[in-house]
Amino acid sequence: MVKFVLGPSGSGKTMWLIDRANKDKREGNGNIIFIDTDDSHIFSLDHKVRLVNAADFDISSVDNLYGFLMGILSRDYDIEKVYIDGIYDIVDFDEESFNYLVNKLEEASVKHNVDFLMGLDISLDKLPEEFKDNAVELKDK
Repeated sequence: MVKFVLGPSGSGKTMWLIDRANKDKREGNGNIIFIDTDDSHIFSLDHKVRLVNAADFDISSVDNLYGFLMGILSRDYDIEKVYIDGIYDIVDFDEESFNYLVNKLEEASVKHNVDFLMGLDISLDKLPEEFKDNAVELKDK
């Protein structure tokens, strides 16, 4: 399943994702991957959560991002969840490319039994209708 954590910058999305990743690592059996565009949260994440800095891998399109994510899944069949934060800093999304990515991730989720959780700087009303049931919206702090 692909889930979304929505809200404006500063609403706490990153901390929500970090807290959930840490909790999932403590309570689960599978591996947890946290993808961000910098290393600033390395000390906030449980040391058993694998932090990947996507900015180090020349990801410039939705297709690059999808290939990158599938490469991560191909190396580790024990991945339970993939957290994706700040990716809009390096990849431009329009509605068509966003829908394409989410649909591809839904397919991968089923095929590889992994959940994707994505933080986005948008409000619930901007999310396509078909994805709203899998979204949590955080308000300004």
